[in-house]
Amino acid sequence: MSLPPEKASELKQLIHQQLSKMDVHGRIREILAETIREELAPDQQHLSTEDLIKALRRRGIIDDVMKELNFVTGSVEQELPSSPKQPICFDRQSTLKKSDGTRMADSTTMLSISDPIHMVLIKTDIFGETTLVASYFLEWRSVLGSENGVTSLTVELMGVGTESKVSVGILNIKLEMYPPLNQTLSQEVVNTQLALERQKTAEKERLFLVYAKQWWREYLQIRPSHNSRLVKIFAQDENGINRPVCSYVKPLRAGRLLDTPRQAARFVNVLGYERAPVIGGGGKQEQWCTLLAFLCRSKGDCEDHANLLCSLLLGYGLEAFVCVGTKAKGVPHAWVMTCGTDGTITFWESLTGHRYIHKPTNPDEPPVAEQPKPLYPYRTIGCVFNHQMFLGNCQPSDAVETCVFDLNDESKWKPMSEEAIKSVCAPGATTSLPPFPPLCASTIDASVTSNEIEMQLRLLVSEHRKDLGLTTVWEDQLSYLLSPALASYEFERTTSISAGNEEFQDAIRRAVPDGHTFKGFPIHFVYRNARRAFATCLRSPFCEEIICCRGDQVRLAVRVRVFTYPESACAVWIMFACKYRSVL
Repeated sequence: MSLPPEKASELKQLIHQQLSKMDVHGRIREILAETIREELAPDQQHLSTEDLIKALRRRGIIDDVMKELNFVTGSVEQELPSSPKQPICFDRQSTLKKSDGTRMADSTTMLSISDPIHMVLIKTDIFGETTLVASYFLEWRSVLGSENGVTSLTVELMGVGTESKVSVGILNIKLEMYPPLNQTLSQEVVNTQLALERQKTAEKERLFLVYAKQWWREYLQIRPSHNSRLVKIFAQDENGINRPVCSYVKPLRAGRLLDTPRQAARFVNVLGYERAPVIGGGGKQEQWCTLLAFLCRSKGDCEDHANLLCSLLLGYGLEAFVCVGTKAKGVPHAWVMTCGTDGTITFWESLTGHRYIHKPTNPDEPPVAEQPKPLYPYRTIGCVFNHQMFLGNCQPSDAVETCVFDLNDESKWKPMSEEAIKSVCAPGATTSLPPFPPLCASTIDASVTSNEIEMQLRLLVSEHRKDLGLTTVWEDQLSYLLSPALASYEFERTTSISAGNEEFQDAIRRAVPDGHTFKGFPIHFVYRNARRAFATCLRSPFCEEIICCRGDQVRLAVRVRVFTYPESACAVWIMFACKYRSVL
């Protein structure tokens, strides 16, 4: 697209905010209800999409939206004087000059926008678990050559991963340009443009493949043992398409949804972890999800987490790379590395949010010399990459603890041509993935969700104790006193700073009378299913001891605190506690 990714992200966020400000969704619901009451005949079963659009136009909703969403070009052109295409910028009118809503790109410019529409189909079961069903890239530009700017398409959706060759259904799509373009192109012109792009894309991919094969041959000539190292140049996406790994990473700005790189690491950490399913025995099934597919299903493998975290850290201006190697027992793994201006190398584990400072050991030191013991779980490293660079580890040993991360030293790291990477991975390249979607703010009400889970857990505990022949007495004040501890735990996960524990301990001491015993058990989840969480808690002997507490004057407490993150990701902290009179 003519807009750089960060500008496109800001544009989408501004449009989303403006639609929310106008309460467009609420007005649509009101008009839908009114239309059903007034226009739905007794013999009709449902309203069509066309009926709803006509109702919205008749009541002026679409015109109101277009008046608010004005498009100008001047301000962006000043920032991007070398841009070859006509940039489009959202006009808030309070900060940019006023314009009418008709100054949009013409049909020829629209034809040059090669970004497809990415559609993701997910399935959510009754327990809230999501499954990725299909991922499809729609070529929308056929509408530019249709009469009246309206066309209908039928596409076949295929499965993902091991089912990428299996059809999951047919999707009927109607595309309409609004507002209508002043002139439409002939279908022949559109088809010719698309054919030329496909030819150009195929040639770029062919040339990059030729270059990658030559690079690999040279890498093996350095040392034959390099053949066993995890040097990942291509990876399959959810549709089984091989893509250069550099295309999975792009600088991603989180707007005002995430404030710091460490908070970004926490956000990535609370997205669920799930390996791609494997049919039958054997090794790991490869599936590097595109960002939209990963965010829509809110879970993925270690590579998905590492790609997202690297993109966010790049957005914060850090020099970040995805590392591909192994951890304990030779299990393939991916994590993130940042290189400080002072030479400090920091590893970021995207699945846990932990950070580790890398201090290499010197294998040439005498055995008596004390060597720093690494705290990180990584064993070997084969390559590192980001959106612009790919480097293969060509040091004598691929052990992480002895590795030197001077990426400018070609005797230690063999680089790929940045021009070759740019030809297939740069923003706007027809071979690359479309611009990353902007992160969406959470739609979850943290207080309401916390209360709901807490009430469900109280009921589950009471039922469990009843089955054991025990009565249950809850103490609300003790439950409330657990809140600071949960807030402190999340703060520490986000900042690596422990704070507030002294006040919590002092309050508990005051709440527990002399001769009484207090026990507490905190636990953390990334899902909001109370029954599933309770079952997990019962598997802990210490937690079960609290829930099934027997004794004199037993009082139980439970507190739930939900911390929300973008894309409706959540960190759910639960603390069970009890106090009882000690009997000798």
